[in-house]
Amino acid sequence: MKQFLACFMVFFLVSCSCQNEKKEVESATKQEVLLKTTNSNAFNESFNNLLKAYFNLKDQFIAEKDTGIAQTARLLMLASDSLQLSQLQFQGDSNLINTAKTYTEGISAEIQGLLGEKDLSAKRRSFQMVSDQLYDLIRTVQYNQIVLFHYYCANSFDDQGAYWISQISDGKNPYSPTINTPCAEIRDTLSFGNAQ
Repeated sequence: MKQFLACFMVFFLVSCSCQNEKKEVESATKQEVLLKTTNSNAFNESFNNLLKAYFNLKDQFIAEKDTGIAQTARLLMLASDSLQLSQLQFQGDSNLINTAKTYTEGISAEIQGLLGEKDLSAKRRSFQMVSDQLYDLIRTVQYNQIVLFHYYCANSFDDQGAYWISQISDGKNPYSPTINTPCAEIRDTLSFGNAQ
């Protein structure tokens, strides 16, 4: 009986020890996720402005309005240049901020090129590059205020394919808005924790 009681006590202590370690690992993981997904209000507001400008530019491409494209492209460049990267709350991760800065600089440079293009097709190619860099930027900073959809159309640019980002799952294609057969496939849903 003493052996049985001793075995039971050992089993009980080992079991409790494992439970505590599991809780500590879960707690550490939750804290790590919070560090990665919690950004300051200043950063979130500036990122909201960037997305709003991007969505407005996408809508101008869908409407095929040249003057609207130029105006909203300038607003997107301003929003990209004004992004509050210093307000990212990734504790001491300067590599992340440098990577994000590379994407914002790329977006601004591509918008500059878009503004110099005369042909709508060439402007759309620049928009595709902006979309690709914005997608990488969103994933880098793990923007978590809204759910975003990463769309793809295989038929764009003579079947080379192209991506864009939308905040709604409407499938409106900025590369070929007038085609009868819709070409829009959701390839990724960007949702980092707090997004609703």
